[in-house]
Amino acid sequence: MERIMELNENTLSVLKNFSGINQNMLIREGNTIKTISEARNVIATAVVEAEFPQAFGIYDLNEFLGVIGLVGEPRLTFEESYVTITDSSNRSRVKYFFSDPEMLTSPGKDINMPDAEVKFSLDTDTLGKVKRAAAALGHDEISISPTTGAIRLSVIDSKDATSNAFSIDVEGTYPEGVDFNFIMNVSNLKVVNEDFEVGISSKLISQFTSKQSAIEYFIALEKSSTYGA
Repeated sequence: MERIMELNENTLSVLKNFSGINQNMLIREGNTIKTISEARNVIATAVVEAEFPQAFGIYDLNEFLGVIGLVGEPRLTFEESYVTITDSSNRSRVKYFFSDPEMLTSPGKDINMPDAEVKFSLDTDTLGKVKRAAAALGHDEISISPTTGAIRLSVIDSKDATSNAFSIDVEGTYPEGVDFNFIMNVSNLKVVNEDFEVGISSKLISQFTSKQSAIEYFIALEKSSTYGA
């Protein structure tokens, strides 16, 4: 029985984003894609439009996506140890072999997100400003702290109290009278360019849930984070 599928832009864009988290991936049968960073501090999950007919491993996801880019309207025909990628006219084809799953870093059990004490909305514009500020200032940390009637996101260098800093306030909720300063490494903020609902637990884990698509990220916070009265 032939196992054939087509890859649409929705699925390709998710794969491209996930390649920035980890270049290798174990894709399982169905339409849910998961990945985990090599350091195991970022986990991402997405439900995509395409349905994968079998499980297979990719050692270099960027290379795999580059190969798919060689053909227009890619059509994938799966065999036990490889996939044949052809274009819509069937003139171009690539035979691409799968990797041994034992060589790949893949997520284990699903995360049970602890109760989030801090919650806020993060739109595309704000997300872009934070990333651009980090690049412009050369800082690799984001501080998340309370301010009057809002939550403040600051791009900082916690090791230098006199360094320049960028901050922007967002709407959110947190327990009254509780002070906190959650620190996130900018390099872990490898999320798609969408609007998110963000929840942060005092157990130093955050959850980014997209408002536009079925994609979410769990990002560990730095041990220097603080939460308390």
